[in-house]
Amino acid sequence: MSAPAPDPPRGLPPATARAFWTTGPGRGEIRDQPLPEPVEGEVAVRCRWSGISRGTETLVFRGRVPESEWARMRCPFQEGAFPAPVKYGYAAVGEVEAGPPGLQGRMVFCLHPHQDRFVVPADSVLPLPDGLPARRAVLAANLETAVNALWDSPVLPGQRIAVVGAGVVGAAIARLAAAVPGAAVTLVDIDPAKAALAATLGVGFSLPDAAPADCDGVFEVSGVPDGLVTALALAGDEAVVTVLSWFGSSPVALPLGGAFHARRLTLRASQVGRVAPEQRGRWSYRRRLALALDLLQDPAYDFLLTGESDFADLPRTMARLAGPPDGTLCHVVRYP
Repeated sequence: MSAPAPDPPRGLPPATARAFWTTGPGRGEIRDQPLPEPVEGEVAVRCRWSGISRGTETLVFRGRVPESEWARMRCPFQEGAFPAPVKYGYAAVGEVEAGPPGLQGRMVFCLHPHQDRFVVPADSVLPLPDGLPARRAVLAANLETAVNALWDSPVLPGQRIAVVGAGVVGAAIARLAAAVPGAAVTLVDIDPAKAALAATLGVGFSLPDAAPADCDGVFEVSGVPDGLVTALALAGDEAVVTVLSWFGSSPVALPLGGAFHARRLTLRASQVGRVAPEQRGRWSYRRRLALALDLLQDPAYDFLLTGESDFADLPRTMARLAGPPDGTLCHVVRYP
């Protein structure tokens, strides 16, 4: 008898990636998922670091994104849907393992959720500038937000500026504003320990009750309604209060009686999802993000990286960060 015909060759098992998913209010897990092979025009990236945008990501983790914002709140390469299960995040830095020759082996930034390996279009990644540490580059999305805020409410030479809220974005705004000639910048926060951060950034510091009033411009980045009340109180006549905090589904009460109208104050929303109107004709999203990466070569921004943990610990890390404030600014996730 002849030998039986061999079984037809079987393909290799598909490659897999591991990604963090929010599975319900205050719950998350690491899930395996298929990883496609990159085709022409795509890159395969092995993630080395990602950053947690504490304000927005903890709102997502707690299931506090209002239904009216589900479409606008989608991030690039998000999977799933609000409120859960959803894969969310936008601060990944990794090494290109496969793709166009000019990108292979390069460290790149990508607006991608927390995932150890991923495949995206090549034009979705930006190579890091020479000399920029990969770990610091996770702040690119935050710094891009700060750049857009200054465009929305230009800081001019000699102005008195208050930044209410010494989180990552508030600190970045203060650092950028302080570079304007003659600008006097004060970082305002309820935590007196943030005075050391302000000194490192080269700006003043004050608790809300002692903050300088009659400011030419105020940025509100506190994430709490009381911070917005403070910002209004610090604004001088006809000043602009630029609001970056996003309160999700929480209502916010403001003192718009009294002298608000007589002082002709302006409340202006700033949101990174659109390039500031006066810059929109010449600046693309990609050009704005490239500027943020260039600005991150300033080593002072290392002081905003105040926590670090392994990717495998991300479900526990997110649960902790979604709890009471503990002084953490940008928490960095490291990958094996």
